[in-house]
Amino acid sequence: MLDVAVNHHQGDFHLQAAFAAGAGLTALFGRSGSGKTTLVNVIAGLVKPEQGRVTVDGLTLIDSDKRLFVPPHRRRVGYVFQEGRLFPHLTVRQNLRYGRWFTPAPERRAKFDDVVALLGIGALLDRHPQSLSGGEKQRVAIGRALLASPRILLMDEPLAALDDARKAEILPYIERLRDEAGIPIVYVSHAVAEVVRLATTVVMMEGGRVAAAGPAGEVMARLGGLPLARGEAGAILDAQLREVDDGYGLSVIATQAGDLRVPRLDLPVGARLRVQILARDVMIARRPPDGVSALNMLPGRIAEIGEATGASVDLRLDCQGVPVLAQITRRSLDVLGLKIGESVTAVIKSVTFAGR
Repeated sequence: MLDVAVNHHQGDFHLQAAFAAGAGLTALFGRSGSGKTTLVNVIAGLVKPEQGRVTVDGLTLIDSDKRLFVPPHRRRVGYVFQEGRLFPHLTVRQNLRYGRWFTPAPERRAKFDDVVALLGIGALLDRHPQSLSGGEKQRVAIGRALLASPRILLMDEPLAALDDARKAEILPYIERLRDEAGIPIVYVSHAVAEVVRLATTVVMMEGGRVAAAGPAGEVMARLGGLPLARGEAGAILDAQLREVDDGYGLSVIATQAGDLRVPRLDLPVGARLRVQILARDVMIARRPPDGVSALNMLPGRIAEIGEATGASVDLRLDCQGVPVLAQITRRSLDVLGLKIGESVTAVIKSVTFAGR
């Protein structure tokens, strides 16, 4: 468990933020200047807040009321920056082992071979940083942080300096890190796609405040979210590959909201994955329609109707306990006479895959 409450002035900027998060990856999400990096630096001990309390797994790192401030070198915090910041004169192997030097031997939980295997960097060990791609450098930087056996791993926009190809290369390793490393991760980003794919918990930051916080699926499906997410808002669903329909080249994936049919996936039956249904890809019908090409329809109930924005309005549906967003025209809302609490069918035009 990570518990953070901070009140701090930095020049003209006022950070007043509080949130709690459990296991997995917590994404601090928001525009540049919203306070994400300052908040991470408070957790790391690089910024001493005027007032605040930070605990990680029950260990208090900051408590201003008790005048407690654990210095950075005693916090056992792993920090991965936008650039790998590797030592150019050391090999990858030597860079990785560097992190272990600052951790007392009895507290070294991370094993070298396990970290190398987790990040797929075995073939890089004898190379120097200047011969690595951007994605390879970041994987080595993550490995160095893990080998310090940190209590928590902080990642400040680790993909910001990479092109799309290098991002695609490293994202699966961050997923593995989230699922297998066994330590809490705080991940700073303003990229909706990264948050949707990676986050267990989302903390939305705006102007130094927490605008929303909670499980990723709930926060990203709230109406009236940050303008940053406009156009990319939608439901996040955890899913499992149920069966493969070779005759039609389709896969059936099971979600809590219901089964979905998608183009055939090159995955084994039983594989876990994460999907996103964008609000703009959802139509609303008062009853299950006949004679339409859409393969996916989910029964639901209208839980919330947002404020109209121009010609459109957003709805939040409750589909078997899963929030699903739909963006329709105001005219459609009036013509259909939709009201909160009514049962409807969500007709889904497209499903986006967002990792595992």
